[in-house]
Amino acid sequence: MSTNPSVKPQPLAENLWLLAYPLKMLGADLRRNVTLIRLRSGKLVIHSTAPFTPEEVTSVRALGEPGWLLDGILRHDTFAKEGRAAFPDIPYLAPEGFSEVVGFPTHPIVPAPAEWEGELAALEIQGAPAARDTAMLHIPSRTLILTELVFNFDEREPLWTKLLLWAGVGGHHHPGMSRPMKAGVKDKAAFQDSLTAILAWDFDRVVVGHGDVIKSGGKARLRTALVEAGFPSA
Repeated sequence: MSTNPSVKPQPLAENLWLLAYPLKMLGADLRRNVTLIRLRSGKLVIHSTAPFTPEEVTSVRALGEPGWLLDGILRHDTFAKEGRAAFPDIPYLAPEGFSEVVGFPTHPIVPAPAEWEGELAALEIQGAPAARDTAMLHIPSRTLILTELVFNFDEREPLWTKLLLWAGVGGHHHPGMSRPMKAGVKDKAAFQDSLTAILAWDFDRVVVGHGDVIKSGGKARLRTALVEAGFPSA
């Protein structure tokens, strides 16, 4: 369990909250965002795992009944065991192959559970098989929820964090696609088709897995980041 001060849910929109955790890597804080989505049924989708403390689990449960735990990319297993321990009795959704990495059963994200219909959509990004990243759309709040497709850090980050971002993402990281993500694209046409489908969704806000929430104008900023990464989009 985490020894950091308890993380409090930050409201982003109606039925949508963020838990922003520190994630130290080589001395820099790349942050780990957990998104909480409450459906009309009152059930919660917990998007991404973290070193949840008992107090944080209580805060989450106060918002609704935990219904699903989710990690959206194969390499998001850092806190998988902690997440499973914190919420042991709900389905754990993840890409195909994730269960082999973490050592316990998971269920696929796509196709999305029928209970999400009209509220939460999911699309696995094709063409990058080592990642199997999944984009999600919270339809009522027009919020795109990403795992590692792009990061979003501005120029106010400490120098060491900026240097690590430059090495891992490049000069464009507000938002920007990481070098490992770009290198993992093996079928550019399939990858581009998935990006085009994502950009066809109706969204304005973007929640990234690492970095700051893009509160508005998210579609235009995401499109620009993808073009800068070499993926011209419709």
